[in-house]
Amino acid sequence: MVVLGKLARVDPRIVWEHEARDFTPWLADHIDALGEALGLELEVVEREGCVGEFNADIVAKELGSNRLVVIENQLEATDHTHLGQLVTYAAGREAGVVIWIAREFRDEHRQALDWMNRGAANDTEYFGVVVELLQVDESKPAVNFKPVATPNEWVRESRSTAAESPTEKGSEYRRFFQRLIDELREKHRFTNARVGQAQNWYDFSSGVTGFKYCSSFAANGRLRAEVYIDMKDADENERAFQWLKQRQLELEKAMGESLAWEDLPNKRACRVACYRQGSIEDAAEDREGYRVWLIDRLLKLKMVFGPQLTAAASIGKSSSSDER
Repeated sequence: MVVLGKLARVDPRIVWEHEARDFTPWLADHIDALGEALGLELEVVEREGCVGEFNADIVAKELGSNRLVVIENQLEATDHTHLGQLVTYAAGREAGVVIWIAREFRDEHRQALDWMNRGAANDTEYFGVVVELLQVDESKPAVNFKPVATPNEWVRESRSTAAESPTEKGSEYRRFFQRLIDELREKHRFTNARVGQAQNWYDFSSGVTGFKYCSSFAANGRLRAEVYIDMKDADENERAFQWLKQRQLELEKAMGESLAWEDLPNKRACRVACYRQGSIEDAAEDREGYRVWLIDRLLKLKMVFGPQLTAAASIGKSSSSDER
């Protein structure tokens, strides 16, 4: 006889007493959980992002498209005030994605988000998400993000199509990266991303702010998989890069190949990359090999560099005197 536990909802205020002091910092540290629920690859840019005289709870970035994401939190039922703030933040930051998280969504507010998503000339996508805590018997409560308002799939598809390059090359990029992210998500749980773009690159979260895994058709007919370092400060980037480079021999041994260590003197960022020849204009059977190569290298980069990134970020943020 199978004995099942009893599922119960827990008051979120028991875990997060204060919305701004408790829930928003927690969400910023667990942004991947929200991204997984929505099929988005999110990275936090700032908390309490300034919009005129107001502050959005969290400003993030969708890595697959570089769209700005505004997130507004409410540990109560939705209200008109927050709906107005949401629209203000979207306009003020020119957001591509707006996410409203609340304990309960009133029908009129869910309908308002659906109406805004149907706007033919509107390039912004609106999500309404209920946050709930679930508990089985006496277990620890677990967070569940439940979307109740999302962009219509037809609208999302038509927008993506409209945003594509009018050339066949743009379409080929989109098809290539769609297959790439689908396999990485479904087979390897590497990403939350769901929608390929008509562009020659796709970025993925590393789970550590300032570092991401990137795949691209680079210049000179080369294919690239990389760890990209951009902590928004050139000195911090350089310190993190040099700390990793001190471990070059062990990292390259673990990768099974030599890597390109590029401090990118004309840019703020740095990268550690794998390269091979490859173009989107090559034959279909060649592009299949490129996809397999990229997936293999991205998984290896995560396995080898992933455990080092938190320490690298800490070194990057330390001052020179701290390092000594």
